[in-house]
Amino acid sequence: MWNVHSRFLARTVWVRNGEVDLAYRALNRVLNNEEVFKTARLWERYEKPFRKRGRLCYEKAHEIYNNEMERKIKFLMRKNRANPWPWN
Repeated sequence: MWNVHSRFLARTVWVRNGEVDLAYRALNRVLNNEEVFKTARLWERYEKPFRKRGRLCYEKAHEIYNNEMERKIKFLMRKNRANPWPWN
């Protein structure tokens, strides 16, 4: 059925009933999720090594912060927790 390489299968968007706008939005969503636009913007110009190190450091710190916040929010939102202030 699919004669397409599996790498490109996720980027395939079907146009149904001539609705090109919906297909275009779906394709943009897929490309944004895979960060294709971000990498294309980075490759437009040369990035000096110290700028690259700084950007990578910032991205890693941002990822760590987001993961920690997500973990803390999941912890707070879970059900059946013991009351942290039993004297109230």
